[in-house]
Amino acid sequence: MIHGVRPPDFGEAVRLWPKIGLQSFGGAPAQIAMLQKAVVEERGWIDEESFLHALNFCMLLPGPEAQQLATYIGWRLHGVKGGLAAGVLFIVPGALVMLGLSLIYVLFGQISFVAALFFGLKAAVLAIVVEAVVRIARRAFKTRALMGVSVLSFVAIGALNLPFPLLILAVAVLAYGVGPLVPWAFALAEPSALLEASDKGQWIRTVRTVLLWIGIWFAPLALLALLLGPEHRLIEIGLFFARLAALTFGGAYALLAWLAQAAVETKGWVAPVEMLDGLGLAETTPGPTILVTQFIGFLAAVRAPGGLNPLFAGILGAFLTIWMTFAPSFLWIFSLAPYLERLRSNRRLSASLSAITAAVVGVVAWVAFWFGLHVLFGEVNEVTLGFVRIPMVVVATLRLDALLLSALAFVLLLVLHRGLSVTLLATTVAGLVIRLAFPLSVGLF
Repeated sequence: MIHGVRPPDFGEAVRLWPKIGLQSFGGAPAQIAMLQKAVVEERGWIDEESFLHALNFCMLLPGPEAQQLATYIGWRLHGVKGGLAAGVLFIVPGALVMLGLSLIYVLFGQISFVAALFFGLKAAVLAIVVEAVVRIARRAFKTRALMGVSVLSFVAIGALNLPFPLLILAVAVLAYGVGPLVPWAFALAEPSALLEASDKGQWIRTVRTVLLWIGIWFAPLALLALLLGPEHRLIEIGLFFARLAALTFGGAYALLAWLAQAAVETKGWVAPVEMLDGLGLAETTPGPTILVTQFIGFLAAVRAPGGLNPLFAGILGAFLTIWMTFAPSFLWIFSLAPYLERLRSNRRLSASLSAITAAVVGVVAWVAFWFGLHVLFGEVNEVTLGFVRIPMVVVATLRLDALLLSALAFVLLLVLHRGLSVTLLATTVAGLVIRLAFPLSVGLF
């Protein structure tokens, strides 16, 4: 029971989580706002201060912060069963919708009406990603040093092709080491006394929880490896998204850089245009934007079924991707939540988190730049100078229809502040009109 607030019964909480999952369009910010309104303002299940502390805690973790926040609240209200119910029911509605759209994309993506529908969605993606850069930057740029970290990250991920996990690890380790020596650089508050260490019994329970959830996390992958062999594409998909889930900080937009590097450039699972398609679909479905991973996993499995029916392989790939991406959230929450206050009071960890957030701004800025080139130009080349790569566009391939729709999205989202749902609806309708009225016009892709 939480002191000072009204605790719900378990059934009441179970009915709320899928409702939020079905209504939460617009990615993590919208989902977090809906959670706050539902559990703090309307129902009083948790107080405002505790909610904000939990949100900060979830921002420390790799993976989808909104789902982790729901899992934490469920855990705090009803223990492990509450966390499981909240985390699963929060994500299932969007995952099912995304699977249906992925099937439609593969089966009917070349039909003119469907292509026109996706055309309008893609045009809004650039404005959405730029808006994400602005939003994160407002929180991250507390000092000039953090702005410098962001600029260096932009160069490292884009021009130097440094892998995203290595970049984040390097930034975190550096800040952890030097943060207390130059607290002004990371905007660190005055040190506060750490809470007393937890008892031995708590540490034993934590170790058991970690081992249990690592086993649960990798059990489906191990079963598939036994049935299909370790070289099957599904095993590669599972291992890839396991690494992504464990090392991706900063939410869905941050992981797009890694997806672009690995799934598009290195592995060749999808084309850049399909990456944009997936993000457009994820932005129009309920649930977190990180569901774009499900779309990538679906296409990757469809194209290398390894003896399975392609659509069946795609469905397995989609479910495996979702499991490997979201199951770690339960590992993080159930093992670390008991230490929430202790983690928050650690200055070295605070420095690392500030640096990671700044680095994510640079990474997401590169994603916006990369997307912009592929949205607005039909031909994007690359010039390599030693270790440096520089993208080059062919100006003659500028897509005027894409430019107009992207401009519309920018005005609606960044100037008029009309919100994501209105922006996506407007660009989708405009895209349908352009494509169906002028079928021979130069398209977005």
